[in-house]
Amino acid sequence: MDGGGQYNPRTVEEVFRDFKGRRAGMVKALTTDVEEFYQQCDPEKENLCLYGFPNEQWEVNLPAEEVPPELPEPALGINFARDGMQEKDWLSLVAVHSDAWLLSVAFYFGARFGFDKADRKRLFTMINDLPTIFEVVTGTAKKQSKEKSSVSNHSSNKPKSGSKGQRGSESVKFPKPTKDEDEVVDEEDDDEHGETLCGACGENYAADEFWICCDICEKWFHGKCVKITPARAEHIKQYKCPSCSNKRARP
Repeated sequence: MDGGGQYNPRTVEEVFRDFKGRRAGMVKALTTDVEEFYQQCDPEKENLCLYGFPNEQWEVNLPAEEVPPELPEPALGINFARDGMQEKDWLSLVAVHSDAWLLSVAFYFGARFGFDKADRKRLFTMINDLPTIFEVVTGTAKKQSKEKSSVSNHSSNKPKSGSKGQRGSESVKFPKPTKDEDEVVDEEDDDEHGETLCGACGENYAADEFWICCDICEKWFHGKCVKITPARAEHIKQYKCPSCSNKRARP
């Protein structure tokens, strides 16, 4: 488990950076790399855990042998439940346990390096501003984003609801910056353009950042998160995100 605890973050900012890196790795395992993650969680193997590392990588492995371990350990035996429930329910369960583990690691560092009440509150506030892994995996993060921010009108930039059957390249867009809150946006545009979080990493879209929409589940993704470049996207007639592709591939 290289990278699992080789350095010790000592400030609130360092602990938060560690949290974000581990979170990004685990989100990747449960979304863009879900096929590989699914295969590694063989129920025939021993107790397996999902680890996220500060360098945004993930790993399925046996728990640490040290007692007590150097860091809090993730949930044991995630592989045992894989074939006993619906895949989406299993992934949601792993996501919930992953969220709990990330918090335990962050506040382990906080306790170890003497964070006071103000530091702990600031750390939790920074963490709480990010969608949880569970919210990203289940799609509830996108619904929450509608309530948080003013919705910009991208009608000249994104396809209208009735244009879904046009070329796949219509799904490839660069969003515009959010406009002032006093701008009037009708309900149809609110529903259509309010989903501003990437379906893979859960982060907001930045202005002029390349993104692509899945023609099956209609989730939006950063191009870099699903390894699609603008040039490649121009040749895709119907784009399917990794999750939708995997659902079709496996009964």
